Amino acid sequence: MRYISTRGKAPALSFEEVVLTGLANDGGLYVPEHMPTFSHDELAAMAGLPYSEIAFRVMKPFVGGEIDDDTFRRLIDETYATFKHDAVVPLKQLSHNHYLLELFHGPTLAFKDVALQLLGRLLDHFLAKRAEKGVIMGATSGDTGSAAIEGCRHCDNLDIFILHPHQRVSAVQRRQMTTVLADNVHNIAIEGNFDDAQAMVKASFADQGFLQGTRLIAVNSINWARIMAQIVYYVASAVALGAPHREVSFCVPSANFGNLFAGYMAKRMGLPVKQFVIATNANDILHRTLTDNDFSKTELKATLAPSMDIVVSSNFERLLFEAYDRDGQAVADLMARFADSPTSLHDAPLAELRKLFASHSVDDDTILEVIQEAFEHTGELLDPHTATGYRAAQRARADETTPMITLATAHPAKFEEAVVKAGFKGAPLPDNMHDLMTREERYDVLAAELKAVQAYVAEHRH
Repeated sequence: MRYISTRGKAPALSFEEVVLTGLANDGGLYVPEHMPTFSHDELAAMAGLPYSEIAFRVMKPFVGGEIDDDTFRRLIDETYATFKHDAVVPLKQLSHNHYLLELFHGPTLAFKDVALQLLGRLLDHFLAKRAEKGVIMGATSGDTGSAAIEGCRHCDNLDIFILHPHQRVSAVQRRQMTTVLADNVHNIAIEGNFDDAQAMVKASFADQGFLQGTRLIAVNSINWARIMAQIVYYVASAVALGAPHREVSFCVPSANFGNLFAGYMAKRMGLPVKQFVIATNANDILHRTLTDNDFSKTELKATLAPSMDIVVSSNFERLLFEAYDRDGQAVADLMARFADSPTSLHDAPLAELRKLFASHSVDDDTILEVIQEAFEHTGELLDPHTATGYRAAQRARADETTPMITLATAHPAKFEEAVVKAGFKGAPLPDNMHDLMTREERYDVLAAELKAVQAYVAEHRH
């Protein structure tokens, strides 16, 4: 299996290389050169299997033989042994044909654990094989950082530096990062927003001279391995509800679009998906693009669903590459226009996207209303991000005869402010985190200045 850039200029890479590289050197994101597919019978045979076995079958074609089967199975088994639920990602029924896919049973109570627990193990495996050390540099709007830290804290060959927007993540989210006191874990609070942090990470990958030869590694959803690992739960949940013998639909709370692109990849592999519903908060670039062809940046709004507070949806470029018939130059031109001014998609690619994707945007008042409503009707206490999906699934689904699976992306305890505002006393943390709010923290606050951040990383790496 080889991987190519969405902008068409970077060299094709192997799986090992793409995991260690992250962002392509032409500014694009890597995608598989050819899509592996599963037959109807192969998908049907996955029904009833343990999650780790489905994960092995779904991901093996993307690895392309670069990890032997026994080692890859061990890495997968170790990854999902860290989850607190034997089903790993259990399904719950909300109504007669609406289901909740709980993705928050990992170490940091968010869907990012599904991929980042595996990614840390893959990185350490490849670096050990090469006798190399690596530096991870990532930006987080809340959940990615803690999941990446948990995935890498025990790695022998990695230092990890996570940038988060100072005072713009929840207290639980911050503490899940800053109370990990391992020698290879470094937290940086940036005096700016998520997009400032993300821009500095991207700039650092474009010019890595400040590390004097040490490899810089991406763990944000630009890293293909994260997308690969997320494909699995679309397949696992769909076959649990009768696929491939019938179609299913998915509703996904969306910001950087990596989660939803994984679902699109599952469909490309043969999973019968009728519809994807994109759920956004007030930061609605994906909704505006799909409904009004308004592919433009707007001022960031701070919301009750902070993990979705983004202006630039990085992984949307991967979908655009497919919509533009894999024309890397067309995507590069589009992204160049987007960087400088409001723009729009060409008519044909937009029409293709509208065949499969619908969208709905939810404001803060509606998030609070939905948390109350969902609890009243189902007994489920939703986090604010999942609440956007709950409402979007109601408003934008194509039909009620196709099972709708809404992705529950985080445990409600991570976002107590929203839960309390919705009229509840709060959501208790699991027993293993009962003392989180009193643990010692360690982080540094830096200005949103690229040189200052790079100097900090260079000084603190081992």
